[in-house]
Amino acid sequence: MTTSSASGGKHPSGLPFLFLTEMWERFGYYLMIGIFQLYLTDPIATGGMAMDRKEAADIYGTFIAFVFLTPFLGGLLADRLLGYTKSIYIGGTLMGLGYMGLALPGMTSFYLSLLLIIVGNGFFKPNISTLLGNLYNDERYKTQKDSGYNIFYMGINLGAGVCNLFAAFMRNKYGWGEAFMTAGVGMFIGLIVFAIGLRHYRHADVRKPAQKEDMSLAKVFGTVFLPAVVVGIAAWMIPGNLLGSDSTDAFIFATIPVVVFYVGLWIRAAAEDKRQLAALLSIFAVSIMFWAVFKQNGTALTTWAQFYTDREVPELVRPAAESLYLAESAPNQVDSVTAYDANFKVVKVDGKEVKEWGKPVYFKNLQAERMPAEGASLYLFNTELFQSINPLWVILLTPVVVGFFALLRRRGKEPRTATKIAWGLLISALSTLVMVAAVYVCQNGEVKASGWWLVACYGVITIGELFLSPMGLSLVSKVSPRRLTALMMGGWFLSTSIGNKLSGILATLWDGYAHKSDFFLVNFALLGVAAAGMFLMLRWLNRSMGEES
Repeated sequence: MTTSSASGGKHPSGLPFLFLTEMWERFGYYLMIGIFQLYLTDPIATGGMAMDRKEAADIYGTFIAFVFLTPFLGGLLADRLLGYTKSIYIGGTLMGLGYMGLALPGMTSFYLSLLLIIVGNGFFKPNISTLLGNLYNDERYKTQKDSGYNIFYMGINLGAGVCNLFAAFMRNKYGWGEAFMTAGVGMFIGLIVFAIGLRHYRHADVRKPAQKEDMSLAKVFGTVFLPAVVVGIAAWMIPGNLLGSDSTDAFIFATIPVVVFYVGLWIRAAAEDKRQLAALLSIFAVSIMFWAVFKQNGTALTTWAQFYTDREVPELVRPAAESLYLAESAPNQVDSVTAYDANFKVVKVDGKEVKEWGKPVYFKNLQAERMPAEGASLYLFNTELFQSINPLWVILLTPVVVGFFALLRRRGKEPRTATKIAWGLLISALSTLVMVAAVYVCQNGEVKASGWWLVACYGVITIGELFLSPMGLSLVSKVSPRRLTALMMGGWFLSTSIGNKLSGILATLWDGYAHKSDFFLVNFALLGVAAAGMFLMLRWLNRSMGEES
């Protein structure tokens, strides 16, 4: 059974079910991640954790880093032991329980819930992508693999776009806990859809036996996983901070044995696999810079949306959007310095002193003519709604990008997958220049910036994302030795993980930049260097992967 597509080809019948499964899984994940920094920095009086922005960015970056580190382990266990469908069930269940656990009070349940999400994503994420790739190994569908991953990627973003509407409604009407519970419900709906469609992809759950040059599962645990845990714990506990925080030290040192493992895969590989693995590892390394910038949507760009962007609800749409905004009362003194710098109290959370803000700092840079009278209110859209801009762009632009490449394919001019990734890096770099312009137009945050700047920034980086992220998934599926596909998919997510952590490190530096344009110019430089490196490697990459044209 096959499914037709807008790109003119046929797709396997399992694609719609995997599309919907991933859509609901990403609904839960992006709902949770969309409100995560806001929850961490919100005052205790309104249910938050009252952390300062630097600490919240560090926790956020570490969490999303570990979320994408564990697919290494989940991919390995699926390849060697569990299979892909069983791993997806395990991962989805753990993630759903983790989201719901965030609704429980106390730091123990908080960190335990994050652990469940981290481990669950490790089982779920690489294996649903691998299962999809296996469906396209059929000769009838091979030419449609890139297109299939683009369609699959649109499902991810459909869930990510809709979820923030639910997040805003639930936290406005009920609270943070109920919003996190909604994320868990979404995850379990995804598992139900996956079970309904199982007959369409059960045949694709095919594992290949390990070869003599592969490390045994016990040896991987003994020489990679266990050392990573031990080194990470040791780095966390050493006095002081080598790399800025205990969590950063723990993560960076924990990844070293995993990186060494992937390099070892290449060293031990048979001659016929060596070139492909070298090419994949090179692309993984370059892609780190993309994720370091892209994943600032939950930190630096959320901060920009929260404090620097005009979020006032137009009076005409207030009745229709009542569940998506909050009323904020003006401070007793409209002096911006008082409203921003002095209006907090110091409280203790788990024995540690933190600042709990009183009146919202939104008023710090509001134009004087728009300042409400003392005690009056402004109606502001929830900050997390701005995180729906990127996935909505993906939904709008995916058919355009898929159609564009289909047109080039019919004319025999479609670029190779590695070339698409190189252009994705370059286009993504241009998105940071949009924010540089925004900083200058709003006088370095002295006045509110239009929300259209974020719309434009997300629009540009979305084009880069569509050239890079689904192409990376497709490339791993096409190029990896069959017995190592899920493991190499874990390697792709390892590069995402390291980039995610780097995004958190970069976000902690936000307050250190007097002129915010410098922050975005640093991001431009990182992506520019990565794009240049990718273009320089293109000829070798295409030759190594058998895609030379």
